[in-house]
Order: sequence, then structure tokens, then C-alpha cells
Amino acid sequence: MVAAGDAGKVGVADRLGIEPDMVVQEIGWDEDVDDDVRAAIEERIGSDLLDEESDEVVDVVLLWWRESDGDLVDTLMDVTGPLAEDGVIWVLTPKTGRPGYVEPSDIAEAVPTAGLAQTLNASVGEDWAGIKLVSPKSAKTKR
Repeated sequence: MVAAGDAGKVGVADRLGIEPDMVVQEIGWDEDVDDDVRAAIEERIGSDLLDEESDEVVDVVLLWWRESDGDLVDTLMDVTGPLAEDGVIWVLTPKTGRPGYVEPSDIAEAVPTAGLAQTLNASVGEDWAGIKLVSPKSAKTKR
């Protein structure tokens, strides 16, 4: 049973398709990330998020991404390495008007260049929005 105060936190794990026992890696952590989102995901998976140094195969990559973080294509190509065959990447960016906001067109341009497909958008907190990316082969198998 979910306590009233936890309802919103559980909701974000649901929106991101996070299931118990999934292996989730977090990349791009900084002081500005949404700790409620992180806590909800850790609660759902029953373990800590893996950091950038991990070499485990992962089901989900949470990529906290800001406008000043560099080349998104390079980063996306790097984070696909440890991804399971049917794994997904959630690019989490500041919402419109927030510091570090990323133009959706910048993400839309980077995604196919990195060999990925954009499938879903979700609000993941007061200040962050998420964009779900998959490899095109897994996008086709889910149809």
C-alpha cells in the first residue's frame, strides 16, 4: 500500500516504466537533479542507482542532461554501451524556462544520429521532463 505522501513518487517510476529488480544507471548527476525522482526509482527497483563508473549491463539509463553538458550525440553513443538489448534511455532535461533548458529540437536532431529512436515524453518532476529513447530494433519488436 502506498502512503499518501508517496503517491507522486511512485507515479514517476510508473511513468518511466521502471519495474522492481531492474538495473538502472544514472549519468549526469549534479546538485540540481530531482532527489524525489531518484528516491522513487530506487524504492521501485529495491536497490541503489548505478553510477557512471559501473560496467554492469543495465535495463535503464537515466541521463540528466543540461544545455551546457556538451555533445549529446557522443554521450548517447557512450551510454548505449552497457544497455541491455531491450533497454531504454531516459534523457531528463530541465523544463522550459528552467536553468539548463534544452531545446527539444536539439534532442530530436541528436537521437537518430546516435542510432536511437524517440518514443515517449513524460513529466518527471516539477523541474524535469523526460524523453524515452530506444534502439530502433527494440522499438520495432514492441509493436
